[in-house]
Amino acid sequence: MTESVPVLTFNNGVVMPALGFGVFQTPPDETATAVETALATGYRHIDTAAAYANEVGVGEGLRRSGIPRSDVFIETKVWVVDYGYDQTLHAFEKSAAKLGVDQIDLLILHQPMPQHFERTREAYRALETLLADGKARAIGVSNFMPHHLDALMETATVTPAINQVELHPYFTQPAVQAADAARGVVTQAWSPIGGITFYRESNGSVLDDTTLAEIAAAHGKTPAQVMLRWHLQQGRSAIPKSTKPTRIAENFDVFDFELSGDELARIDALDTGHRGGPDPDAVDPSSWGLEVPEA
Repeated sequence: MTESVPVLTFNNGVVMPALGFGVFQTPPDETATAVETALATGYRHIDTAAAYANEVGVGEGLRRSGIPRSDVFIETKVWVVDYGYDQTLHAFEKSAAKLGVDQIDLLILHQPMPQHFERTREAYRALETLLADGKARAIGVSNFMPHHLDALMETATVTPAINQVELHPYFTQPAVQAADAARGVVTQAWSPIGGITFYRESNGSVLDDTTLAEIAAAHGKTPAQVMLRWHLQQGRSAIPKSTKPTRIAENFDVFDFELSGDELARIDALDTGHRGGPDPDAVDPSSWGLEVPEA
């Protein structure tokens, strides 16, 4: 494991590199090359999902890299069409086969799906079985708000290791972070450099923020690097994505500077409270028509 990358220790003792490489919306035919490039750069944590339709490319990139499987932390997500106890057990088999691995380091539920929460509970029960059987080293959730986490824990026996949520300077989700911390759950940021804001002109792109530009200039870094450093110093996991080798390298070059307490506070103060992605309580993801084919 790359020594310069800080690690986070889960509530079950499993250790994960805090900075990961994401492949959301990376075309399947570009994924293997992007993953191979990221691993050559130094990343040792790859985040994918069944719904991204690129798990095969992640596995191919890992094999091409020549890096031992045991040195790379692989995280993937079960999509809602595969929720339910037996269905989720099979979802693991599909993902493992596509990735070309026997064990998944971190397996999480992609959405809380409160519209059909009994299926979510059964899916999580299957994750607990996979954890007990050693097929997953850690399990968790994604896009869970505090009330979803509370509802899950009414029946769950294993506290999630992680909760992956939209989190960037314009949407910091303090209530989610506090609820996660209270249960010993690691908060992981998707869209960590505000990628989702690039397409929401009404709220502005976080990359164009003047405060971030000032802080970046003071450190000789880019706004993206400052945002990633902000996540890491505050104890979060971040999973930036890119297919461009220069950007992949830039996003990894965040270990040679430190933000001051004042700078961290200035970034925290940028929060607008505006969510960029879908509200899990307002949108039923099972209506999106996404299917997960067999391996």
